[in-house]
Amino acid sequence: MAVALTTLVDEADRYLGVAKISDYCPNGLQVEGRPQVRRIVSGVTASQALLDAAVDAHADVVLVHHGYFWKNEDPRIVGMKQRRLKTLLNNDISLLAYHLPLDVHPEVGNNVQLARMLGLVVEGPLEPDNPRSVGLVGSLDTPLTPVDFKRRIQTTLGREPLMIESPAVIRRIAWCTGGAQGYIDQAVMAGVDAYLTGEVSEPTVHSARENGLSFFAAGHHATERYGVQALGDYLAKRFAVEHLFIDCPNPA
Repeated sequence: MAVALTTLVDEADRYLGVAKISDYCPNGLQVEGRPQVRRIVSGVTASQALLDAAVDAHADVVLVHHGYFWKNEDPRIVGMKQRRLKTLLNNDISLLAYHLPLDVHPEVGNNVQLARMLGLVVEGPLEPDNPRSVGLVGSLDTPLTPVDFKRRIQTTLGREPLMIESPAVIRRIAWCTGGAQGYIDQAVMAGVDAYLTGEVSEPTVHSARENGLSFFAAGHHATERYGVQALGDYLAKRFAVEHLFIDCPNPA
């Protein structure tokens, strides 16, 4: 079956509440392709590797978390950006991208989906007084030592995380996918035993050690693979179209 591109985009925008969220890039349809959609290919980032794989898969839409046209980026269509856009336009493929709306969504969001993968029970937002809070706070389905939780992350995500270990068993935890190491201060204030994100910065290590908090950096890409898959599955079921997730390996 096929669905009109405009219908697909309108539903994705509505479902994710795009109009309510201010972001660093345009969310929704970023590049317009053919008017009918039969197959969606999803991935984390609209890299050249993903676009080439989407062409091979005969995709009508590429659905990603990390798209294009970020705030303060060079607006010229040259080099890498030119090649990527040329691939989409030459093959009449649409690009649909959702950044913060896909991080915060309570059903298909990156943070909720990561919780399901790792056995984390959501209790609430990391910043209760911030209506735009991205991170979450919750508990493990069973208390684990930091080493055991590291092992669970590695088994589940297929990537060994960087770990700063504290002596405490992990019962309560805060997490935020992607490049959210700066939220470690909010995690400390939340009184949790551990904080999990994708990336790490030099000051993060000191914050974890000096506050007695276990910290895990499991990879930006690795922690943000699941929201876009869930969104793609939702749209595929909603409109009876095909959906294929393609994971382009990325160690970062």
